[in-house]
Amino acid sequence: MTIAAAPTGSGGSVRWVLSDWVTMTWRNLIRLTRRPEAIFFSGVQPVMFVLLFRYVFGGAIHVTGTTYVNYLIAGVYVQTVMFGAVSTSVGLAEDLQAGLIERFRALPMARSAVLAGRTAADSVRNVGVLLLITGIGYAVGFRIQNSPVLVIAGFLLVLLFAYAISWTFAIIGLSTPNAETAQLAAFPILFPVTFASSAFVPVSSMPGWLQAFAVHQPVSQVTDAMRDLLLGPKPGQWGTSNVWQALAWACGMLIVFAPLSVWRFRRAT
Repeated sequence: MTIAAAPTGSGGSVRWVLSDWVTMTWRNLIRLTRRPEAIFFSGVQPVMFVLLFRYVFGGAIHVTGTTYVNYLIAGVYVQTVMFGAVSTSVGLAEDLQAGLIERFRALPMARSAVLAGRTAADSVRNVGVLLLITGIGYAVGFRIQNSPVLVIAGFLLVLLFAYAISWTFAIIGLSTPNAETAQLAAFPILFPVTFASSAFVPVSSMPGWLQAFAVHQPVSQVTDAMRDLLLGPKPGQWGTSNVWQALAWACGMLIVFAPLSVWRFRRAT
């Protein structure tokens, strides 16, 4: 079998890299479809969180200006993509452990394609998860109160944040010896930023020392921005400080952690 040479010139090189990214994304999507149990359980988790907080804790948590279920759903969106990012680190750790990435190195392909394909495939999966949460939310009383344009902007913001988080957790997968360790290493990061945030309860209910952390961390910023875009402010006022701060967090994480992940990938392989 002959392998085609990479296109020459800067434009050809860019097309070559993009082609590698698309190929690796497709490979990861096909791999996901061959693991239906993984798809099933990735959908079960957000459904359980919605039902648990809606019917078990919802009666004890009071929020102002809206119902608790409306307050909750934005937090479940962000919590789900945060927990879903663990699959990025686990998948990369599995590929390293199995020696698959060593085989990729022998091919004429862009080094960044392995990471870009993994994170892009996880983003596609997140689209389905967000739609599932919306459907379950509507079944238990959640109602969108803003224009479709702002709602779409909210979903795009969460997907951008999820993409940035995937690159962040890629470093964990590339720095641990196996998939089990990668999964365990992710949770000490996930739990503080997810639950010490505005995702499920108002920050004002927390002790003062914890509020300082909860307010100034990415999960709270993205969750509050999502609530603005789903429930208010009114159309034409979407550029609130929460939205801009959430965008700054997502873009900043992507700018920092994507190059670090590629650097760590080169070291690991």
